[in-house]
Amino acid sequence: MRRPVGAAGPVRVLCLAGVVAAVGLLPWLSGRDPALTVLRARSAEQEATPEALAAIRADLGLDVGPLSALGRWALGVLRGDLGTSWVSGTDVLPSVVAGLQVSLGLMAAAFGVAVLLACVLVAPVLVRGRGSAGALAAMLAAVPEFLLATVALLVCGVWLGVLPTSGWQGPQYLVLPAVALGVPAGGLLGRLVADALPAVLDERWVALWRGAGAGRARIAAAALRRVLPPLVPQFGMAAVGLTGGAVAVETVFAVPGIGRTALGAAKSQDLPLLQGAVLALLALGLAAGALAALVRRRLLGPALRDAGLTLPAPRPVRAHPAVPVVLGAVLPAAIGWGLLRDPYAVDTTARLLAPSWAHPLGTDGLGRDVLARLGHGAASTVGTAAAVCALSLLVALALGFLPGVATGAADIANALPPVIVGILVAAAAGPGTGGAALAVALISWPPLAAHAAVLVQEVRASAFLTAQRAMGAPPWWILTRHVLPSVAGPVTRHAVLRLPGIALALASLGFIGLGAQPPAPEWGLLLDESRAYVERAPWAALAPAVALALLAGLAVSTAAYADDRPASDGRPARLRGAVTGRATRSGRSSRPAHHLDATPRKETSVERTAP
Repeated sequence: MRRPVGAAGPVRVLCLAGVVAAVGLLPWLSGRDPALTVLRARSAEQEATPEALAAIRADLGLDVGPLSALGRWALGVLRGDLGTSWVSGTDVLPSVVAGLQVSLGLMAAAFGVAVLLACVLVAPVLVRGRGSAGALAAMLAAVPEFLLATVALLVCGVWLGVLPTSGWQGPQYLVLPAVALGVPAGGLLGRLVADALPAVLDERWVALWRGAGAGRARIAAAALRRVLPPLVPQFGMAAVGLTGGAVAVETVFAVPGIGRTALGAAKSQDLPLLQGAVLALLALGLAAGALAALVRRRLLGPALRDAGLTLPAPRPVRAHPAVPVVLGAVLPAAIGWGLLRDPYAVDTTARLLAPSWAHPLGTDGLGRDVLARLGHGAASTVGTAAAVCALSLLVALALGFLPGVATGAADIANALPPVIVGILVAAAAGPGTGGAALAVALISWPPLAAHAAVLVQEVRASAFLTAQRAMGAPPWWILTRHVLPSVAGPVTRHAVLRLPGIALALASLGFIGLGAQPPAPEWGLLLDESRAYVERAPWAALAPAVALALLAGLAVSTAAYADDRPASDGRPARLRGAVTGRATRSGRSSRPAHHLDATPRKETSVERTAP
């Protein structure tokens, strides 16, 4: 069944317009007086009299209503005028361009690392026709960029001292940030291709080519040509992920890119600079998606563009059964042990102590027990993620019956990494656990709703519902007894699989200061606080880093086993199968490779002869 896209286009435009309008209205959405912010930035000693504030509003053009100011701002953006910084008093556009140039260089290097790693992961599958690279690739794809950046900083900068860990003064400063940003993306690309290749190599045209004497290299190239078109949209999402990951990576390594610029502007309430930086990041994400669509059309060519090209269902790639069992036991055990301790007890005489029986994971810079803060932080991190997951599920089930709305909203959500939404929410409502949860929730429900919409369409078109209608069953009976139960189960499993990814997204916002605030024992915040004394007490940074890595590993292993669950509901495999998609480090997901096109299945010329 074809995906209805009649309403998707207008919804896509409306969602994009809403995002841009939210950026333009930040001075009014922030809940603070912009004039007071500018006055404090210009002169901290000057008294905030009504006359002084009125003069600043007139100078900034804020003496008119929000809609008039939004119109002026939009016209200025179209003319290339992003306004003047409230803090420095300089034009915003040069700062945005300078940061964008640095970030584009970093993202290009990171994408090169990602492609190289993906080639290494895919090579064994091409050579042998089988391979176990998918499990390793899935683990790498689940590691958050900020976690990998912190580990790289600790190992290469502190312990080995082989590479610079801050600044942007030469090619050597590019290595660690590019690796931290590129490895998760490379794991994602490698996983997608490695999972799809074995099924493609079993297609009939491969045996035909071998029988005709074609070499292994030629068959491998043709198999890649066959695999890539349906996966290119996923590659575009990986590129979008680079824009979100760049914020944390640039913060860790003090890279003066557009992500760090946006974060600094949000914290200093320099809203014009923040508006320009967020627009640049949004443009990067949209450009990546458009480029992916263009590349896909070029790869398909005119002969295959309308053929409904799909991939065979990939074989499930699973780790050893002991992996989820061990991870599911170690993490709760550490959390339970930490819950028995006081996470807020400060002892300045016990600062930065090494692990001991009294403090199994050592102490932090204030003498607080790291194990206690790790255990209590799990309740904040995972508990908030569970609430976000439940809210996203309810919204998705409600909007799943509006396929056009769900599809259009999902397309825009895929271009907005959680960090970017977190920056906007923090600028409007201030940093905090509630703001971080809202930011993640805003981009968590659209993929679930798109999944529900696909299932609703297929269930409604099934033969048994046609028979129910013919027998006179009322619509409400069909909805509550057949459609909703058939949709709710798979979408709920999808939401549960996304729980670890949502927790990692919340931790990433806490790491860059947009989530929970001190002294809350949130995992991302713990990792950020430990960076100040990572050379003296690396164990304080390793504890939350290992916990986050275990959470990522648990997400990957449980998702792999859930995707391979046996049929229990009697529905066709394409209905009960993994439309659930992949759980990513950003908390988003997408349909799997074999369900990228919902068009009727045809035998294409690729399968009859060759790519």
